[in-house]
Amino acid sequence: MNRRLFPLFAAALALTVAASPASAAAPADAYADEVVAYRAEKWQSAHFDDAEKAQKHAATLKKLGCEVKTGAHGGHTDVSHRCPEWREISLKTHEKAHQWEDWLKANGFETRHAH
Repeated sequence: MNRRLFPLFAAALALTVAASPASAAAPADAYADEVVAYRAEKWQSAHFDDAEKAQKHAATLKKLGCEVKTGAHGGHTDVSHRCPEWREISLKTHEKAHQWEDWLKANGFETRHAH
């Protein structure tokens, strides 16, 4: 996981992302022109030495609709997630969609990006 990008995506998620099941015909945000679909069928894990960053990562994954497990041991925190069903996020720009797609892939998700 690229930890340098995490704060950017956590902030963007809180402000611009609407996560909904891809199979549901939920309307995209009024300002959203780009859609990124994602899923992680199998459990994925990330290791964090900073408990606050682990908590923010877990919160982001939950906002994306993932199942999330955390475990602290040996001075670090592991954050595990899965999202077996396709879900999607709608984003304002093509650039933001690619940033999210890169973040999702770096965290073990399959992605599809529609324009």
